Amino acid sequence: MNEITDLLKAWRNGDKEALDKLMRLVDPELKKMAHAYMRKERPGHILQTTALVNEALMRLLREDIGYENRGHFYGFVARRMRQVLLDDVKKQLAAKRGNRPQQVDMAEAHDQLSEKSQELILLDQALSKLASIDERKATIVECRHFIGLSRKEVAELLDLSPATVDREWSFARSWLKHEMTGDSKK
Repeated sequence: MNEITDLLKAWRNGDKEALDKLMRLVDPELKKMAHAYMRKERPGHILQTTALVNEALMRLLREDIGYENRGHFYGFVARRMRQVLLDDVKKQLAAKRGNRPQQVDMAEAHDQLSEKSQELILLDQALSKLASIDERKATIVECRHFIGLSRKEVAELLDLSPATVDREWSFARSWLKHEMTGDSKK
C-alpha cells in the first residue's frame, strides 16, 4: 500500500521511472476494476477490459493531478473508466440504428441499449452531483457498485472503518435513488 503512495509522490515530483513502476504494480488491480465495470455493461459491448484500462489511463495522464494516496488514485481511475463507458454510450445513442453490429436480436438490442444507456446517463448525472456535495460518498459508490469491492476492501482503500463505509454506502444509495427517480423509498 505504501509503495503505491510513494510511487505516486515520486511521479508527481518528476520521477519518470516511478510511473513505469507504478503501472506495473497497479495493473492487476486496474484490470480487476475494469472487469467489474464491464460485467455491468450491455451484451455485445465491443470495448474490452484492457482497452478500458488503457483509455482511462490515457485520460488520467493528460491531467495534472496530485494524487494524495492510492485510494485517491484508484478513485480517479474509477471515474475515468466510468467516463469512458459513458462517452461510448453517448456515441451509441447518437449513432443511427444499424451502424454497429449486434450479437443479439435487433429488437432486444435496441431496447437494451436504450434502457441501459438512459440508466447510465442518469446515474452519471446523479453521481456527479453527489461528488460535488460529498466526494467520499461518491468514491464509495464507485468502489462498491462499479468496481465491485467489498466493504472491507473499500475501508482499507480509503482508510475508513467498515462501519463508516456501511453508513455512507447506505446513505449514498438512498440519495442516488431519490435523485434518479424522485422516489425516497428504499
